[in-house]
Amino acid sequence: MARQISATPESWPLVQPFAISRGVKTVAEVVVAEVTEDSATGRGECVPYAHYGETIEGVLNAIRGYDPSGGRAGLASNLPPGAARNALDCAFWDLEAKRDRKRVWELTGTALPEPTVTAETISLGTIREMAEAAARLSRNPLIKVKLDAENVVERMRVVRRNAPEARLIIDPNESWDLDLLYDIVQVLAELGVEMIEQPLPAAADDGLEEFTSPVPLCADESCHTAADLERLRGKYQMINIKLDKSGGLSEALALARGATEAGFEIMIGCMVATSLAMAPAMVLAPFARFVDLDGPLLLERDRDLGLKFSNGKIYPPGPGLWG
Repeated sequence: MARQISATPESWPLVQPFAISRGVKTVAEVVVAEVTEDSATGRGECVPYAHYGETIEGVLNAIRGYDPSGGRAGLASNLPPGAARNALDCAFWDLEAKRDRKRVWELTGTALPEPTVTAETISLGTIREMAEAAARLSRNPLIKVKLDAENVVERMRVVRRNAPEARLIIDPNESWDLDLLYDIVQVLAELGVEMIEQPLPAAADDGLEEFTSPVPLCADESCHTAADLERLRGKYQMINIKLDKSGGLSEALALARGATEAGFEIMIGCMVATSLAMAPAMVLAPFARFVDLDGPLLLERDRDLGLKFSNGKIYPPGPGLWG
């Protein structure tokens, strides 16, 4: 049977509103791509992101308009990095694994993923709300804290007080300026913050060239593909790899290998989505200092055969889910 492609939008309500500096989310709006050949179907999930000009309709049209005969190899020359290419790339990898009766990490030649500590995220909120969230997560080994430019030190002090043993990483989502970073970074270091993700707007990266930070800085919005690495030298010490930014596992692998060779440490991140979106990112976990794949934990329910989370760790996907 000729290879066929389909794309379906899905909505997954969140347990509670999830806030970052750019706004509040109450539902995860995702698109699932399927590539079918003979009796096998590969699946991939993506999250269209308005911050990058993506829409559900646009991603659906891009997936449905792709010529399936081009396969995974043809994606990079026909679709830009982003959500649509991610869903298709992951679906093709899943199809190849099913066709060859192998796991994806056998096909990629990467290390076998193992149960890995994943960050669990505290949503941006009032100081009291964030203190209560920190107390609930205090037994987790790694906590990620969403911030904006208001009351940063006060918020982080109550998080540390309520989660004294947890490792802490933070994400202002481009909401700070250089003066604020200069003013508070030493206090954050003293509070045990181990990484600051994208403190400044991506367009303001040049301001980091003369700054030696006591806390490693991680490029997120500033780093999409391997082509971005050269201009990040001397500004960031880490990069955050997300499949929805890179355009799938194929480019993410190239980015991980390139970043390692260039001396960057790596974080593996995600959008708010189901386990189907997290599963391909687990292939990258052996490259990473930090893994942040807690998206399914924010949902009212995950899809069937979802990833296992236990005691702050995420477990590799079973073949029934993906790969």
